[in-house]
Amino acid sequence: MSKTSKSDKVSADLDTPTDLPPAAVDKISASLNTLLADAFALYLKTKNFHWHVSGRHFRDYHLMLDEQSEAIFATTDQLAERVRKLGGTTLRSIGQVARLQTIKDNNEDYVPPREMLRELMEDNKHVAAALRKAHKLADEHEDSGTAGLLETFIDETERRTWFLFEASRQEGANVA
Repeated sequence: MSKTSKSDKVSADLDTPTDLPPAAVDKISASLNTLLADAFALYLKTKNFHWHVSGRHFRDYHLMLDEQSEAIFATTDQLAERVRKLGGTTLRSIGQVARLQTIKDNNEDYVPPREMLRELMEDNKHVAAALRKAHKLADEHEDSGTAGLLETFIDETERRTWFLFEASRQEGANVA
């Protein structure tokens, strides 16, 4: 039987020392785990659209979505390791991802390319807002390590949003 430490959710064998209070670790870890679940969901959706894009801009969209999916996936290890550095536990299964994700899946047989880009743009805007909310939580608990990491991810998410917006605009108009 293993004892629990700071939080009832963390086994003594995984108890990472931190100067943050247990309630802060729990709140920040929960926030980061939701971001992590969304990162996996957005990664898979972006890959899905990468695999299924078609049309006259195929090459450009295919390459952009591949690049974006790689960038999204690159955040997953950093988010999970940040949770562990704080003394929390992180995701353990696809089922847990499904329970925590706030990004909606897209299982349609066919999605027109422009709709793919617009949906991903909205999803990235949603992620940016969630990152800002998590950043605020980190600031409230004086967790500068998490805040700094999230600042980088906010900038990267805004860049993806911008690229998706520009790629999805109608020719010759500054409208989406």
